[in-house]
Amino acid sequence: MNDAERLKALLETLQKQSGLDAETYASIERKLKRASQPPGLDEQGKTKVILYDAKSYDMASFERQNSGQFNFKALDCALDSHTAELAKGFSVVCIFVNDCCDESTVKRLAEMGVKLIALRCAGYNNVNLDACQRYGIDVVRVPAYSPHAVAEHTIALIMMLNRKLHRAYIRNSTGQFLLEGLVGFDMFGKTVGVIGTGKIGRCLIDILGGFGCKVLAFDKYPDENVGNLAHVEYTDMLTLERESDIISLHTPLTPETHYLISEESIANMKDGAMIINTSRGALLDTKALIAGLKSGKIGSAGLDVYEEEADIFFHDISGEILSDDVFARLLTFNNVVITSHQAFLTDEALSNIAETTLLNINEFVAGKRGENLTNRVDSAC
Repeated sequence: MNDAERLKALLETLQKQSGLDAETYASIERKLKRASQPPGLDEQGKTKVILYDAKSYDMASFERQNSGQFNFKALDCALDSHTAELAKGFSVVCIFVNDCCDESTVKRLAEMGVKLIALRCAGYNNVNLDACQRYGIDVVRVPAYSPHAVAEHTIALIMMLNRKLHRAYIRNSTGQFLLEGLVGFDMFGKTVGVIGTGKIGRCLIDILGGFGCKVLAFDKYPDENVGNLAHVEYTDMLTLERESDIISLHTPLTPETHYLISEESIANMKDGAMIINTSRGALLDTKALIAGLKSGKIGSAGLDVYEEEADIFFHDISGEILSDDVFARLLTFNNVVITSHQAFLTDEALSNIAETTLLNINEFVAGKRGENLTNRVDSAC
């Protein structure tokens, strides 16, 4: 007889001796059942997964892929050392790009019984991997969801800035059907610098080939297949900065790539160059960008990410005072287009994120740990 069976037998004896009514007996039985469940499981034996910073589109894609195998709890709030308390009773925590997983948060999650952090994104710069290792928490991610989604959004930003579509839309909506100030340029024959030639960078390079662009590529680990393309040339950063009409960032954020685009690199660029960032906000020194925009050195900028975006993107702050002076200054430029970390947001990408995340959790539930997890991230990455 196991513990649950012994508790039930004891409860039945108590009922007979004390004359417990049926309702009270059923209530105590339910509580005993919950108490006897293994950590991280619900009453049906399903693994409980808590999703932080979860939006309606996240949950729609996860529920479609789930088919009832896991018990999800969605939270609109982001993860930090305070909200980690909400993970009590869950062995799996699922987070996104702006959730904070610093050492204090990881420590608290471990105290709550969390054993797996499942990132529903590719980047992991917001997770203290050393702390996770010390506290025995595995970390998995979605290494690729839809490189086409991000690459196509990059092109959308380029074309919007080039042909001044945002300004034309605003003018036309107020009846100002004027063309002054809306002159763009042919993409054909232009030189585009692509920094990072992984899956997303490669998709972008393919699209740019269709426009008839020349591509100058930079990557710490060049891809021979990319380098063999007729319209692509791998080069050094200085050459890329000096010769590119458009520069697009597609590299992970690491200590090495922090402020990859700085005051110095902007000074090296062509006058009027366009900068696009759909990767990570801190690849770009925003204050240096603003200085470049004010001087005219930078002709335009398209940003889907911002280095201090956590308290801005994915939130409705329309009724609040914007306290971030740097971001507020960015919003004043009519040659800057900002989207709020939207590049990934397609049906296909959301479906792939949910599918891979569920596969990652399934491996954990099946008993795989550490290096046996297919999409594991650790401090050696």
